[in-house]
Amino acid sequence: MSTTDQSVVAPAAAGDRLDGRQRWLLVLLLGAQFLIALDFSILNVALPDIGTGMGFSPENLQWVVTLFALSSAGFTLLFGRVAEIAGRRNVFMGGMVVLALASLTGGLADSQTVLLVARVAQGLGTAAVAPTAMALLTTSFPEGPARQRALGLSGALLSAGFTTGAVAGGLLTGLVSWRWAFLINIPVCVAVLAVAPGLISDRSRGGRARLDVPGAVTVTGGLLALSYGVTSGGHEGFGSTTTLVSLAAAVVLLGAFWAVELRQEQPLVSLRVLARPTVKWGNLGGLITFTMFSAVIFLMTLYLQQVLDYSPLVTGLAFGLQGAAAFFAGLLAGPLISRLGGSRVTLVGGLVVQSAVTASLFLVGADRSWMVLVLVATTVGGFAHVLSVVSFMVTSTSGLDDEEQGLATGLATLTQQVGITLGIPVMSAVATARTEALSGRTPEQAMLGGTTLALLVDAAIVLVAAVVIGLALRRVAPRAAAATD
Repeated sequence: MSTTDQSVVAPAAAGDRLDGRQRWLLVLLLGAQFLIALDFSILNVALPDIGTGMGFSPENLQWVVTLFALSSAGFTLLFGRVAEIAGRRNVFMGGMVVLALASLTGGLADSQTVLLVARVAQGLGTAAVAPTAMALLTTSFPEGPARQRALGLSGALLSAGFTTGAVAGGLLTGLVSWRWAFLINIPVCVAVLAVAPGLISDRSRGGRARLDVPGAVTVTGGLLALSYGVTSGGHEGFGSTTTLVSLAAAVVLLGAFWAVELRQEQPLVSLRVLARPTVKWGNLGGLITFTMFSAVIFLMTLYLQQVLDYSPLVTGLAFGLQGAAAFFAGLLAGPLISRLGGSRVTLVGGLVVQSAVTASLFLVGADRSWMVLVLVATTVGGFAHVLSVVSFMVTSTSGLDDEEQGLATGLATLTQQVGITLGIPVMSAVATARTEALSGRTPEQAMLGGTTLALLVDAAIVLVAAVVIGLALRRVAPRAAAATD
């Protein structure tokens, strides 16, 4: 019986307690995770004001988001491997320095070029911090209740960061200036850098590993091409030449990456680890929940502002309940995983609930009385989403040695970032196509028709994925349970 099979879904032994140093380390790593999540969402509400203030044309404004997504998703696996060579603490702290400097540059930017360079640098800092913070977390807490509790809090802060970003973006933009959406990061970065050296004990391999250069080049290029192709598809259409060429390049480069990894002594991605059912299907669950729920938040943001005509501030505040539900889901996820029989059950259950509440939003109409349904659905959906997030992280990182945690957490982080990158443009393309088909109606009715169709497609994808993942992991669960009898 493999360790992976035993650890995926079986409740771990009770009695794991966090000592004082572990608690402070957890606070440190959660602060970093919160900052990363904040960066993904804080500028979304502020984009119109950034466009006005910096003179971006409507077609070029999307690059403020796209360049961040490209650099953060494209370089995650590379930096995860670099951390195995240079040391996780070194890469973590270096990434925080880059985030602080990039945020300062973005907040003080006096031209479009400087602002966009700052966004690329923020993405690179995120690509360095996210996988190393997660690897430090999983290697610092023993597998079982302690790690489940840590991952639950991480999931809570991750979702809270997204929600806080939306709320803070609306507040800062409405009350002060969009520049504070950048500058607010700096105190967090400084605080993390001040306490990190005394708390982080790096147990990664350091200089004994070698960097797989061909693998790094092909996977980074492939992820950049994939992210750009999907993002381009959301803006130009998935039949455009740019989109098709980018997606074709992604297929070629990622195929080359797979071939390279089969022949490497020290591959960037161990295909043996990737082939484990828990890693493979756990990450698929993570990809689905991030892709589809980020799309739901995006679609509901458009609905609230363009159909119900709420201000950015009210729109941001409307997601406050969802953030609170997500936070409590993170706190309860560990005990629920143990009580309900393991992470497979909670992963699939979370996806099913997420699908159901997303489908319910198909009913929304064009008057403000539907705000009640929006609040209820996004609140329940936020709880289910974070339960799925924590379950996917527990599933995909369990049963692995410390030397394999860098890869596992790098893949989990990549899953999150690619999911967030893919969901919005894909569902936006569905909504846009339907909106254009309804061009004979009023703009509000056309937008509503596009939004509700995209929500229905979103719900269907999540439900199908839940069924597939549940069936795929079904054979793992009985073996894991038997192993603990």
